[in-house]
This record gives sequence, C-alpha cells and structure tokens, in this order.
Amino acid sequence: MSSKEALAALNTRVMDCNLCERLRTHCLSIAEKKRRAYMDWQYWGRPVPSFGDPDARVLLLGLAPGAHGSNRTGRPFTGDGSGDFLYPVLHEAGFASQPHSVSREDGMKLRGIWITSVVRCAPPGNKPLPEELKNCAPFLDEEIAALTELRVIVCLGKIAFDGFLAHLKRMAAQTHHEREEMCLRRGDVSASPAARGFRGFVFAHGAEYKLPDGRWLLTSYHPSLQNTNTGKLTREMFLKIFERARFLAKRAG
Repeated sequence: MSSKEALAALNTRVMDCNLCERLRTHCLSIAEKKRRAYMDWQYWGRPVPSFGDPDARVLLLGLAPGAHGSNRTGRPFTGDGSGDFLYPVLHEAGFASQPHSVSREDGMKLRGIWITSVVRCAPPGNKPLPEELKNCAPFLDEEIAALTELRVIVCLGKIAFDGFLAHLKRMAAQTHHEREEMCLRRGDVSASPAARGFRGFVFAHGAEYKLPDGRWLLTSYHPSLQNTNTGKLTREMFLKIFERARFLAKRAG
C-alpha cells in the first residue's frame, strides 16, 4: 500500500472514531449551537482528518482542532486565528499553495508538509485528558509510519511536543521490548531504555534535536491568539522555524 493509500485509509478511520465520549459530546454540542458569526455554516463536528502531501518530508504536529475552526471546517488550522497566522507563513516558506485557508473546498494544496495533531477532536478548554491523548496515540504512530519520506517533525506547543516524545518512547519500547518489560516489572520506568533516551529533550521555542534515526525535531510556540496577539510568537520567529525545517528536510537527502 502506498503512503497516499495508507494515509487516506487512516483518515477514514479517524473520522469514524468514537472512543472519547466527552470529546464527541463536546464537538457535536458546538456544531449544534454554533457561533453567531457562523450560523450559516454546516459544522463538521467530527474527528478532523489530517491534511497535506503524502510524500511530505516535514510533519507539522499541533495540539487539537479548534472548536470553531477545524471543528467547523473539517481541516486542520482552517477557519480560526491560529490558521490565519500559520498558513501565510507556510505559503511564504514554500509549503502552501496560497496564504489563506477558509474551508476544505478553498483549493489549498500543501507541498512537502503533512499537518496533524495529537488529539483529533476539539477538547473543552483546549485541554485533552490523559485518556483522550492515549486513545489518539495509535493514530499518530500509524501516521508517522506511513509518512515514508519524513525527515523533520515540527511540534507546535508543549502538548504536541510531549505527544511526540511519547510516540518516540513507544517506538523505542518496541525495539527494546524485553528490557522494557524488565524495567516495568521493577516499577522503574525512569530507568527504561525508552525513557532514558529522550531525557534531555526540553520544550522551548526554536529548540532543535537530532533523533536516533537521523530525523530532526523542531519546536515552536503554538500560533494561538494568546501567543500571537501578545507578541510571544511573531511572524518572523515562526517563519524561521519553517525555513529551518525546509533546509533540514532538503539536507537529509
């Protein structure tokens, strides 16, 4: 199965997921009540599928869909303030065909980048519960495996960063299964090979880590209105992240 076919099949299963009752209830409630500015919209109200180029060398990992953004439009970072900040930067960096993203039918095409999130449904208060993160984790594992050309991962915000580290630890646990079992039986999770291998990874804007498999991990503040309106994250800061991602993706061969 090609990357395109595998990712399409995964997206179909994501859209049909009903594992998290709290999240499904929240998303459907928002879709029913709507926001006054969007009363003429038919809200998506379902888990949001990922979006982008199946042959991407760069993965953009966010937190979760926005209640009146992706939960309304059905596409990541589309229809809210975070997307209004993100897509012009992706366009300038050469990853997006146009600077504005308003709906699934607006003609936007991505080149060399795939956009996803650690949680696929909009969580109340933008705060998913640990069990909800756990339920979505297999989707991310499968997605990364299907992105066969992947060279660079860009995490937007601390929760996305932690979600990706959890993915790395799950993959390390598969490789070192017997040693992991021994550590877990002792109750010494911190001593396990998986936990020990990524102890020095700390979230900060502009942090950069080379992974054991040769891929690169970059981190950025999330383009939330709280960060962009206060100047904690500027367009220049954000653009540098994606220019660096493009450089590393090309350098990786």
